[in-house]
Amino acid sequence: MQNVPAYAATSATDPLVPITIERREVGPKDVLIHITHAGICHSDIHTARSEWGPAQYPLVTGHEIVGTVTEVGSEVTTHAVGDRVGVGCMVNSCGECQYCKAGEEQFCEKGNIGTYGATDVDGTMTQGGYSTHVVVTEDFVLKIPDAIDSDKAAPLLCAGITTYSPLKHWGAGPGKKVAVIGLGGLGHMAVQLAHAMGAEVTVLSQSLKKQEDGLRLGADDYRATEDPATFEELAGKFDLIINTVSAQLDMRAYLNLLAVDGTMVNVGAPPEPMPVQAFSLIMGRRSFAGSLIGGIAETQEMLDFCAEQGIGAEVEVISADKINEAWDRVVGSDVRYRFVIDTATLEDAVKS
Repeated sequence: MQNVPAYAATSATDPLVPITIERREVGPKDVLIHITHAGICHSDIHTARSEWGPAQYPLVTGHEIVGTVTEVGSEVTTHAVGDRVGVGCMVNSCGECQYCKAGEEQFCEKGNIGTYGATDVDGTMTQGGYSTHVVVTEDFVLKIPDAIDSDKAAPLLCAGITTYSPLKHWGAGPGKKVAVIGLGGLGHMAVQLAHAMGAEVTVLSQSLKKQEDGLRLGADDYRATEDPATFEELAGKFDLIINTVSAQLDMRAYLNLLAVDGTMVNVGAPPEPMPVQAFSLIMGRRSFAGSLIGGIAETQEMLDFCAEQGIGAEVEVISADKINEAWDRVVGSDVRYRFVIDTATLEDAVKS
């Protein structure tokens, strides 16, 4: 075991604090990663504050991890010391069920092992990327393409794959009209990806205050949902709607924007139920769906696609002592568009 600096939640209500955690020794198929950057995802906050169910403390969050390999196990063949790599939302799965064999480890029948707050193969609780080092089995370690800077790559490990997977699955591409609800951490990735896939992209945001950003990122149109005319003018237009917000919406109004056989996919995860009227679906043979992340192979595909297309997250890099402030700003939607922690500052934070 080795002790490493980290930032952790110690309860659902207290601020995160610097601590020291234990990482397991490197096994035959393990990779030791010196973390350089860790993205802040709203899921980190929901989990640490027990908004999605009781959390076990202390809890180190962070599943948007980029760093450098510093040690590999004796049986590792896919990574080498010095490689720049990433870790996303999963660190293991059973590897034997139909979904794992199909490259969809996120749907593992036995439950994938999350990067934090999950029971690891050795019975301990996984701890995430708000730390200086992590040990992960090689099959769940991704290669970061040279064309993407580390700070801009980190959010791709969650925000990138969370939006890439449904866009690909539901066929975003030339001739398709795609709407993205919300221009935040997820939404700003969805716009870039859908545009790069060749779709016609419209952003649906509460106001027009981010319109310039949305158009710069690749949107063809940008509409304010606070304006009732938006829902009248866009009725029946979209083949696919990606809902990235974690808030209650008037589902009838948004589903009415779908064309016949259109699909609205929810990737935001509000803790409250989302009521849907059956006639909103029946009258246009519409579908209301959800999407998680993607498997490891698809995540690597997404990273390579982003490198080819010149896509990266728009980030604000912070030091470890600004994490609590950043969390408050995420909750207040005051970030354009993802915070990324410079984890080199963690050691100083723990020492102080």
